[in-house]
Amino acid sequence: MTIIIQYQGVFILNCNGKIRYLFFIAYLLCFFVLSGFKSKICYNYIIENNEEPYYYEENTPEFEEPLVSGPIKDLPWDENESFLNSLEQNNTPILMAAYRTVLKNPLPGEEYNVHLAASLLCGTIIKPGEVFSQNQLLGPYTKEKGYREGPTYIGSQLTTTVGGGVCKISSTLYNVAILCNLEIVQRYNHSMPVPYVPYGQDATVAYGVKDLKIRNNTDFPIMIWAEGIGEILYIAFYGSQEPPEVKWHHEFLATEKAPYIYKINPALAEGEQNVLLEGMNGATVKSWVTIHYSDGRVVTRQLGISHYLPMPHIIERNK
Repeated sequence: MTIIIQYQGVFILNCNGKIRYLFFIAYLLCFFVLSGFKSKICYNYIIENNEEPYYYEENTPEFEEPLVSGPIKDLPWDENESFLNSLEQNNTPILMAAYRTVLKNPLPGEEYNVHLAASLLCGTIIKPGEVFSQNQLLGPYTKEKGYREGPTYIGSQLTTTVGGGVCKISSTLYNVAILCNLEIVQRYNHSMPVPYVPYGQDATVAYGVKDLKIRNNTDFPIMIWAEGIGEILYIAFYGSQEPPEVKWHHEFLATEKAPYIYKINPALAEGEQNVLLEGMNGATVKSWVTIHYSDGRVVTRQLGISHYLPMPHIIERNK
């Protein structure tokens, strides 16, 4: 093992083999004392290990990767007895594809609606040739159905409506269906981009107006399993055969800068600003996937063009 230590960018030690910890600490203390503790002590550990596993000591910073939306294989229900029984009963033993959507600072009603919709979705079976409709299964998105107020896009405005947030369900379902190489009968993109999936990979619903419809074009039943845990939504499709490998592709045909909207808040100190909403640029995006079969064939599948209005940055300031 080779350990290299740098102090304020200056090389001070390169030692091969095992290091006696007391000597190591004494060396550092002497160095810092002789240097007069100039300004803030800053040091980096660079560890090259070609010999044996190593672990980070307590004084080594730990970095956690932020959770991001995307395909996933390890799912929170893998050992759940009810889930395992459902796999056997429905003859759907194989994970076809799964997707994790991370909600970005969700409102209480938004997270609640996502969890409610996921619980209603969980265990759904799509028979061969059958068309799944999100609105038919989960709608109407009303208080009577149990939904609460949540964020909703209406044109270029962000507002709240009962059931707001269920588009996280439709966007996640859309991504799983594409990865499973299923037929998309109906899909609409949002009027503005969303922060939880890439441009061109979202889907929105509005009961009686816009729906997400997916056809099971396989010759076996597909079981949907879903769960919302905190700010994370998991959805997976299970069947009796693995789909081919599917890869997303996008081309930005046009972009439009997000404008800035400033609101006055006298309670803020002079010069202070508070970001209420992080904007996103508008865009026109062409999307397609390439389908890679086990026999070497590669097929391109066009998924259409998505148009997005820019989402404005909303910032409040003193004046």
